[in-house]
Amino acid sequence: MTHHVIRRAADATFAAPPQLPYTSTGFTRRTVVGEEDGSVHTGFGVCELTPDGAIGAHVHSYEESFHLLSGTVILDTPEGSYLLEEGDYGLLPTGVPHAWRGAGDTAARWADMLAPVPRARYGHDTRAVPALPDRAPVRIDVRDPRTRSFGHFEAAQMDPGKQSQDLLSVSASMRTALLVYSGITVKMMVDADLGAVASTMFMVQYAADGVAGAHDHPFEETYLIVEGTVDAAFDGEQYRLGVGDAAWAGAGCVHSFTNAGTGLVRWLETQAPQPPSRHSYRFARDWDYLRDVLGERKP
Repeated sequence: MTHHVIRRAADATFAAPPQLPYTSTGFTRRTVVGEEDGSVHTGFGVCELTPDGAIGAHVHSYEESFHLLSGTVILDTPEGSYLLEEGDYGLLPTGVPHAWRGAGDTAARWADMLAPVPRARYGHDTRAVPALPDRAPVRIDVRDPRTRSFGHFEAAQMDPGKQSQDLLSVSASMRTALLVYSGITVKMMVDADLGAVASTMFMVQYAADGVAGAHDHPFEETYLIVEGTVDAAFDGEQYRLGVGDAAWAGAGCVHSFTNAGTGLVRWLETQAPQPPSRHSYRFARDWDYLRDVLGERKP
């Protein structure tokens, strides 16, 4: 049996995560999908930290990736302290100590992807560690070749017409590549090239005529709508998703998407575990075609 989860922005609640071993102030999180939903590989949510808030130093026995949705926040790691702003994203590999500090004039919000899913029976796979040095934060320099675990996303990066070298903020490479098909544009953010081993995170954009036919995967996917409206189907059930709505599809859940408006629709998407090198998509249309072909054969 496959299954899916729909989370509406109108029903979203932010609360302090329970039973975590580190100290925190001004920190809340909206859980989109977790262990209680039957997820094995995905813990996805939206975090919020007030300007005067802080999350104490800790480590996870899972991989964490993030994308800043709004505001600014400071991330402390053993390598340095970084001032993250809207559009920044990054990877915190398993076992890397880190802490968060509030910054700016408003609360910061970021999406986090935790893979595999944190397990309540093992203390949510999190341990407190000694405090990290309190250093002055620096902005992420995505052009610096020493920058290994961070990046920055802007909506203009989804425009295929703006991918010439003179229009790019960084050197042209597969890190700047777009996948464009059927009115759909995909911009990879966190993947194996950035150092991830358990999950991916990327942005998906549909033009007004964008359509993805019914398909499923041998992995779990999460979708957080950040612009526009999309009509989605999960195992035959129909939903209209708008900004702030989120969905999760378990492995084998057949799903499809159609832009429900006349403008662009965009969502943040994650996959866990990482897709296999082949057969990561199984399109129902192709296998229905094979069924029809075989049905036409004469004995």
